[in-house]
Amino acid sequence: MSLQNASIKLTHFIIGGFDTVKRPEAIGVVMLIIYLLVVLANTVNILFIIFDKRLHKPMYLLVCNLAVVDIIYTSSTSPTMIGVLLAGVNTISYVECIIQMFVFHLGAVMERLALAIMAFDRLIAIICPFQYHSYLTNTRVVFLTYILWFVGSGFAALAPAVVVRLPHCYSRLKYTFCDYAAVLRTTCADPNYYLNLGAIILFFILFFTFIFICLSYCVILTFVKLSNNDKKKMGGTLLSHLICVTCHYCPAFIIIVLTRLGVALSLEERQGLLIGTILGPSLVNPFVYSLRTTEIKTKIFRILKNGWHV
Repeated sequence: MSLQNASIKLTHFIIGGFDTVKRPEAIGVVMLIIYLLVVLANTVNILFIIFDKRLHKPMYLLVCNLAVVDIIYTSSTSPTMIGVLLAGVNTISYVECIIQMFVFHLGAVMERLALAIMAFDRLIAIICPFQYHSYLTNTRVVFLTYILWFVGSGFAALAPAVVVRLPHCYSRLKYTFCDYAAVLRTTCADPNYYLNLGAIILFFILFFTFIFICLSYCVILTFVKLSNNDKKKMGGTLLSHLICVTCHYCPAFIIIVLTRLGVALSLEERQGLLIGTILGPSLVNPFVYSLRTTEIKTKIFRILKNGWHV
């Protein structure tokens, strides 16, 4: 019997990635708390930037964009995983699964593009401080952000475009939500070709953005001559971005690159890293930019002291 003839018509998937978890309720509560903190912290950052005209600057528009990406990225998968762990709802419809796959990969791609464009912003601000506001106006930043979302959507659409054309032989997902690898392994096709194809695309996006960020840092550190005070200010600005970059790229490199080079990860290790890649940076980013950015930090302290009207 051919694989095509052995295929089944799917209406839903069964999420089996948490079947071996010993204390699902405890993990679910932790994930729920982290998810609520992510949404709350990023929403607060967005509201600060929207309602404070003093923060209507290119840098803060990019911070706002990153906050939107973080909310979309975590919201694409966290409710599903929390529902499995706390409520035992371990099924998801086929259409919802495909949508989740697209939104998840869109969030992952946009996280890297957002960090890359923020590195470019810091590069222009430090190398050309006097021409910065003429080079990067609010209008240009918004237009550039729209382009990035368009490009990110195109890359993210590749995953569901591949999967929907393939017949399915299984309805059970080995992983904790509908990402490309999880759904692909339910198809009747040999997954290796399609996994390698996906790895090449992810590898390109990962290394393109990472190398771009590294080159931006190298140009800043190599060619910029600043006074000690300026160096301290520059270091603080770059440190905020570097923390966010490290939190996202370290687990991403392990999952995408090292596993392709032969590093064996158990199912639990892969899923743990993947969940950490989703929740970790999205939780760290808003606090880093809130506590390390003078304008936002001052705004928070004023609100806590006097109320929102300040």
